[in-house]
Amino acid sequence: MSLRKLLSAVFSLFLVASISACGSADKTAATAQTPADVGIQMFEWPWTAIENECPTLAKNGISWVLISPPQEHILGDTWWTSYQPVSYKVESRLGTRDQFAAMVSNCKTAGVGIVADAVINHMTGQENSGVGTGGSSYSHYDYPGIYTKDDFHECGTPNNDISNYQDREEVQNCELSNLADLKTETESVRSTIRAYLDDLLSLGVEGFRIDAAKHMPEADVAAILKGLPAGTRVIQEVIRGAGEPITPEEYLPSGDVLEFSWGKDMSSLKVGSTFSAYFNAGTSSLYAPSDHAYTFVQNHDTERGGKAITYKDPQYEVFNALLLANPYGTPILYSGYAFTNNDSGPRINHATGALLDVTCVERTGPTQTYLDGQWTCQQRWPTLVNMIQWRTDAADAPIAAKWSDGNGLAFARQGKAFIAVNRGEEPLSGTWDTTLPAGKYCDAGAGEIVEKCTDPTLEVDKDGQLTGTIQPYGVLATSLSLKN
Repeated sequence: MSLRKLLSAVFSLFLVASISACGSADKTAATAQTPADVGIQMFEWPWTAIENECPTLAKNGISWVLISPPQEHILGDTWWTSYQPVSYKVESRLGTRDQFAAMVSNCKTAGVGIVADAVINHMTGQENSGVGTGGSSYSHYDYPGIYTKDDFHECGTPNNDISNYQDREEVQNCELSNLADLKTETESVRSTIRAYLDDLLSLGVEGFRIDAAKHMPEADVAAILKGLPAGTRVIQEVIRGAGEPITPEEYLPSGDVLEFSWGKDMSSLKVGSTFSAYFNAGTSSLYAPSDHAYTFVQNHDTERGGKAITYKDPQYEVFNALLLANPYGTPILYSGYAFTNNDSGPRINHATGALLDVTCVERTGPTQTYLDGQWTCQQRWPTLVNMIQWRTDAADAPIAAKWSDGNGLAFARQGKAFIAVNRGEEPLSGTWDTTLPAGKYCDAGAGEIVEKCTDPTLEVDKDGQLTGTIQPYGVLATSLSLKN
């Protein structure tokens, strides 16, 4: 059992004991539950904007934020400049070291942890020398005071790049798109990287996403992460490829993994495919164990790959609701900005180079359109906020009363929660077994955040049946906390 799961269990026991000791505890206290472990990737959000958003995130049930890389990187307008480090200074276009420290501290006070995206496999992919966001000079294989050419791999392939993903040696020792590949097998490189991670820990982060972990041998990753404080959250990026020799399961001794199979399988269910295949997600050999897997509908890479379900798709809310409704894995929501060009970064003030302020656009429905650069702010979408509470209510209850037909899918989490969705463009009506107690309930998918159910629109009969209509690209969901 991981430390955070153990702490959750201890907290639950403490809560039960406290309520038992206090006979006058009110209904709210008596039904309190340990919140679901739900994170959100806030891609390219500046530190000050995340700091300002953390009280809202905490109120809406989000436990932690995956931030973009905080280290100094190359200059430029594109999103991928953040993934070309120049040094390990905490000075990026997203903010200064002081702003970073303030964000971490104030978010922690609000009840939200910060997980840093750590780019440790490589440095820049620039052939010409330059200066980074923190003023450090660099060239492709020379980073004064940090690394020299001897600290990078030369693998002998054309342009030193990976050409064959079936070859483990190439994948882990050649360059990924010309990015200078570090010799993570050497103690000098390992200690330099570890000093950076220790620095971020000293600033209060609760964990790391290990970028491009697949491109480092697991032994190297393990050596770098060895001795991290107990409870440090580790999420490794190991993209599963058909027939490839490197698998996510290899990296489980060092921490958990991002399960790309989830997003891939969900994307295939957007239209056409048998919707009932959703129930098989997480059950095949192409999935890491649930307690070591992080699931997502999209991330910053996949939303630019042309196949993932993104904010541009009317079914986006449906599949994020299903992400939160499934007991497999730990879900990561996503919040970024609208774009047409896949290389586009967040909007900046071209006179100063600073990012423009974050302003959330009010969402009007599943067919909402956004102008390039507008922030999509999924962390505020009412259905997703309500579904976080739904997930808390469902706890560890098993899936039951499964139903699917055409564009409709429905199931219960036995005795605790129920969801039905419509991925199609026409309304869908039906009667479903909810497994819930009889009574009136509020609908998590009705378009408003429900803090307390005072205006129920759903009714479950004495047999646990519910009759209703789901709007196009809509969600109908309820749970015990949404009972009137």
